[in-house]
Amino acid sequence: MQASPSLPPDTWRYNHVGHWLRLALERFDARVMALMARHPGVSLGLSNLAQRGQLTAAHWHISRHLPPEGARLTELAQRAGMRKQAMATLVKQCEAWGMVRREDDALDARARRVCFTPTGLAWLAAYRDSVAQAEAELRAAVGDDIATVVALGLEAYGAAA
Repeated sequence: MQASPSLPPDTWRYNHVGHWLRLALERFDARVMALMARHPGVSLGLSNLAQRGQLTAAHWHISRHLPPEGARLTELAQRAGMRKQAMATLVKQCEAWGMVRREDDALDARARRVCFTPTGLAWLAAYRDSVAQAEAELRAAVGDDIATVVALGLEAYGAAA
Protein backbone atom coordinates (compact mmCIF):
# COMPACT_ATOMS: atom_id res chain seq x y z
CA MET A 1 0.00 0.00 0.00
CA GLN A 2 1.47 3.34 -1.07
CA ALA A 3 1.11 6.17 1.47
CA SER A 4 -0.24 9.50 0.29
CA PRO A 5 2.47 12.21 0.24
CA SER A 6 0.27 14.43 2.44
CA LEU A 7 -0.21 11.76 5.16
CA PRO A 8 2.40 10.36 7.53
CA PRO A 9 3.72 7.01 6.22
CA ASP A 10 2.25 4.98 9.12
CA THR A 11 -1.42 6.02 8.81
CA TRP A 12 -2.22 2.59 7.37
CA ARG A 13 -1.99 1.22 10.94
CA TYR A 14 -5.15 3.03 12.03
CA ASN A 15 -6.79 3.88 8.73
CA HIS A 16 -8.07 0.52 7.50
CA VAL A 17 -11.35 -1.37 7.56
CA GLY A 18 -10.31 -3.62 10.46
CA HIS A 19 -9.68 -0.59 12.64
CA TRP A 20 -13.08 0.89 11.76
CA LEU A 21 -14.80 -2.45 12.35
CA ARG A 22 -13.24 -2.69 15.82
CA LEU A 23 -14.31 0.84 16.73
CA ALA A 24 -17.82 0.24 15.38
CA LEU A 25 -18.14 -3.02 17.33
CA GLU A 26 -16.97 -1.36 20.54
CA ARG A 27 -19.50 1.45 20.05
CA PHE A 28 -22.31 -0.95 19.15
CA ASP A 29 -21.63 -3.26 22.13
CA ALA A 30 -21.37 -0.30 24.52
CA ARG A 31 -24.73 0.97 23.30
CA VAL A 32 -26.33 -2.47 23.68
CA MET A 33 -24.95 -2.74 27.23
CA ALA A 34 -26.25 0.74 28.12
CA LEU A 35 -29.70 -0.18 26.79
CA MET A 36 -29.68 -3.47 28.70
CA ALA A 37 -28.67 -1.74 31.92
CA ARG A 38 -31.95 0.20 31.74
CA HIS A 39 -34.14 -2.50 30.20
CA PRO A 40 -37.22 -3.23 32.35
CA GLY A 41 -36.84 -6.99 31.79
CA VAL A 42 -33.33 -7.18 33.23
CA SER A 43 -33.06 -8.10 36.90
CA LEU A 44 -31.91 -5.38 39.26
CA GLY A 45 -28.70 -7.30 40.03
CA LEU A 46 -27.73 -7.71 36.38
CA SER A 47 -28.74 -4.15 35.64
CA ASN A 48 -26.40 -2.91 38.37
CA LEU A 49 -23.56 -5.10 37.05
CA ALA A 50 -24.10 -3.71 33.56
CA GLN A 51 -24.21 -0.11 34.80
CA ARG A 52 -20.94 -0.59 36.69
CA GLY A 53 -19.22 -2.14 33.68
CA GLN A 54 -18.77 -5.52 35.36
CA LEU A 55 -20.40 -7.32 32.46
CA THR A 56 -17.74 -7.38 29.78
CA ALA A 57 -17.37 -8.41 26.17
CA ALA A 58 -16.69 -11.95 27.39
CA HIS A 59 -20.21 -12.13 28.83
CA TRP A 60 -21.64 -11.48 25.38
CA HIS A 61 -20.54 -15.00 24.50
CA ILE A 62 -23.31 -16.37 26.69
CA SER A 63 -25.90 -14.05 25.12
CA ARG A 64 -24.70 -14.72 21.58
CA HIS A 65 -23.90 -18.42 21.66
CA LEU A 66 -25.99 -20.26 24.28
CA PRO A 67 -29.14 -21.55 22.58
CA PRO A 68 -32.38 -21.23 24.57
CA GLU A 69 -32.52 -25.04 24.91
CA GLY A 70 -29.02 -25.09 26.41
CA ALA A 71 -25.74 -26.69 25.33
CA ARG A 72 -22.87 -28.68 26.71
CA LEU A 73 -19.92 -26.61 27.86
CA THR A 74 -17.72 -27.93 25.05
CA GLU A 75 -20.35 -26.99 22.43
CA LEU A 76 -20.76 -23.53 23.93
CA ALA A 77 -17.00 -22.94 23.98
CA GLN A 78 -16.69 -24.11 20.38
CA ARG A 79 -19.52 -21.82 19.21
CA ALA A 80 -17.89 -18.87 20.97
CA GLY A 81 -14.40 -19.69 19.70
CA MET A 82 -13.08 -20.04 23.25
CA ARG A 83 -11.13 -22.65 25.15
CA LYS A 84 -13.29 -24.90 27.32
CA GLN A 85 -11.52 -23.71 30.49
CA ALA A 86 -12.18 -20.05 29.70
CA MET A 87 -15.84 -20.79 28.98
CA ALA A 88 -16.11 -22.77 32.24
CA THR A 89 -14.91 -19.71 34.15
CA LEU A 90 -17.42 -17.51 32.35
CA VAL A 91 -20.28 -19.97 32.98
CA LYS A 92 -19.35 -20.19 36.67
CA GLN A 93 -19.57 -16.41 36.96
CA CYS A 94 -22.90 -16.31 35.12
CA GLU A 95 -24.18 -19.08 37.41
CA ALA A 96 -23.31 -16.95 40.44
CA TRP A 97 -25.31 -14.09 38.91
CA GLY A 98 -28.31 -16.33 38.30
CA MET A 99 -28.17 -16.18 34.49
CA VAL A 100 -27.47 -19.85 33.83
CA ARG A 101 -27.51 -23.19 35.59
CA ARG A 102 -25.97 -26.55 34.85
CA GLU A 103 -28.25 -29.55 34.67
CA ASP A 104 -27.95 -33.19 33.74
CA ASP A 105 -27.92 -33.99 30.05
CA ALA A 106 -30.83 -36.29 29.20
CA LEU A 107 -28.80 -37.90 26.38
CA ASP A 108 -25.61 -38.58 28.35
CA ALA A 109 -25.61 -39.18 32.10
CA ARG A 110 -21.92 -38.21 32.26
CA ALA A 111 -22.50 -34.79 30.72
CA ARG A 112 -24.04 -31.57 31.97
CA ARG A 113 -25.82 -28.88 29.97
CA VAL A 114 -25.59 -25.14 30.50
CA CYS A 115 -29.09 -23.67 30.39
CA PHE A 116 -30.57 -20.23 30.87
CA THR A 117 -32.52 -19.63 34.07
CA PRO A 118 -35.71 -17.54 33.92
CA THR A 119 -33.47 -14.54 34.77
CA GLY A 120 -31.15 -15.53 31.93
CA LEU A 121 -34.04 -15.87 29.48
CA ALA A 122 -35.19 -12.37 30.47
CA TRP A 123 -31.60 -11.20 29.87
CA LEU A 124 -31.66 -12.86 26.45
CA ALA A 125 -34.94 -11.10 25.56
CA ALA A 126 -33.47 -7.78 26.69
CA TYR A 127 -30.39 -8.51 24.59
CA ARG A 128 -32.60 -9.09 21.52
CA ASP A 129 -34.49 -5.82 22.15
CA SER A 130 -31.31 -3.85 22.79
CA VAL A 131 -29.55 -5.17 19.68
CA ALA A 132 -32.61 -4.25 17.60
CA GLN A 133 -32.67 -0.73 19.04
CA ALA A 134 -28.91 -0.24 18.59
CA GLU A 135 -29.20 -1.41 14.99
CA ALA A 136 -32.11 0.97 14.38
CA GLU A 137 -29.98 3.80 15.78
CA LEU A 138 -27.09 2.81 13.50
CA ARG A 139 -29.46 2.82 10.52
CA ALA A 140 -30.73 6.27 11.52
CA ALA A 141 -27.16 7.55 11.86
CA VAL A 142 -25.76 6.33 8.54
CA GLY A 143 -28.92 5.83 6.49
CA ASP A 144 -30.84 2.70 5.72
CA ASP A 145 -29.15 2.08 2.36
CA ILE A 146 -25.62 2.32 3.75
CA ALA A 147 -26.50 0.17 6.77
CA THR A 148 -27.95 -2.49 4.48
CA VAL A 149 -24.90 -2.51 2.21
CA VAL A 150 -22.56 -2.71 5.21
CA ALA A 151 -24.58 -5.56 6.77
CA LEU A 152 -24.68 -7.50 3.49
CA GLY A 153 -20.97 -6.97 2.91
CA LEU A 154 -20.02 -8.05 6.42
CA GLU A 155 -22.30 -11.08 6.18
CA ALA A 156 -20.67 -12.13 2.90
CA TYR A 157 -17.18 -11.51 4.25
CA GLY A 158 -17.88 -13.46 7.46
CA ALA A 159 -19.45 -16.37 5.59
CA ALA A 160 -16.38 -16.69 3.37
CA ALA A 161 -14.17 -17.50 6.34
